[in-house]
Amino acid sequence: MRKTFLALALAAVGVASAQIPYKVIVPVPDKPEGTMAYMYNFDTGVLVDSAEVAAQKAVFTGDVDEPYIVKVFADDKTYGTLVLEQGTSTVNQERLMGVGTMLNDQLVECMDSLKVYSDAIRNEDDEEKAMEIYDKAMRYYLAGIMDNIDSPVGYFLFLDYAPAMEAQELLDFVKANPSLGEYRRVRNMMDSANHTLETGVGRPFADFEVTYNGVTKKLSDYVGKGKYVIVDFWASWCGPCRREMKTLKELYSQYKDKGVDFLGVAVWDEPAASEAAIKELEIPWECIIDAQQIPTDLYGINGIPHIILFDKDGTILSRGKQGSELKADVAKFVR
Repeated sequence: MRKTFLALALAAVGVASAQIPYKVIVPVPDKPEGTMAYMYNFDTGVLVDSAEVAAQKAVFTGDVDEPYIVKVFADDKTYGTLVLEQGTSTVNQERLMGVGTMLNDQLVECMDSLKVYSDAIRNEDDEEKAMEIYDKAMRYYLAGIMDNIDSPVGYFLFLDYAPAMEAQELLDFVKANPSLGEYRRVRNMMDSANHTLETGVGRPFADFEVTYNGVTKKLSDYVGKGKYVIVDFWASWCGPCRREMKTLKELYSQYKDKGVDFLGVAVWDEPAASEAAIKELEIPWECIIDAQQIPTDLYGINGIPHIILFDKDGTILSRGKQGSELKADVAKFVR
């Protein structure tokens, strides 16, 4: 694998010195003739090229200075993610990834190998064996990233790998590999990591406010008022959020009369969907609706559910725990 990645990295350097022609063929079987398809820079969101759909495909041609990741849309539907590079690449309809050029074929090979790992983890009932497979997958990711640290393949793999990193680990990794810091998405991850550290365990709560239906609610309306507070950042469409409600309701029954308040904060969701889920799930505590990205940006939250336990004075006692780990932290701190 390392030889493959090394060859890939050297090739990427070789094509970066001058403008080179590209041709990208994207099947668009479900759109009428004349529909416009658009190619955007995956990292920056900048429009790169456009083409009309003809004979159930969109064909993009042009020149590129150096390879980078692009994404193709038609009527707000994604039709492919690929490396824009020298030569002719075609989006595979099943994978929605490019094939036919060197970097694209290598990226597909990597992602297919990682899928083998993820499928094996999903099908493994033995937790210890599943963790062994997971560790192998992480080593594969890391090898791919390091052997392609200056190429779009390494960048794409890093985006997949980074969520498994602790905040300080991510910051240290990018510092040691500064080419990653040139990407906007990575810089956003670094901002999020810094916010995570600023609102880590032992730090005071960071306040935010949300206005919905003309009513403004602040976190400080609930936190720092002399009670422990368990705050659940969730969304109606989030399956893990719904599953974690069982744990939260058990904690609510056990601690609601022991000086512990509960608060839901609906993020990344349509307000009507949040309100419907509150009724459906019979959530007994108050919820802040339509918070969107306000609190998640502030607290560096990249995935939900994300649950924070605040002390009576608003100090953060625990964050990011679920299930038995969350129960253990509540039992540890609430006296």
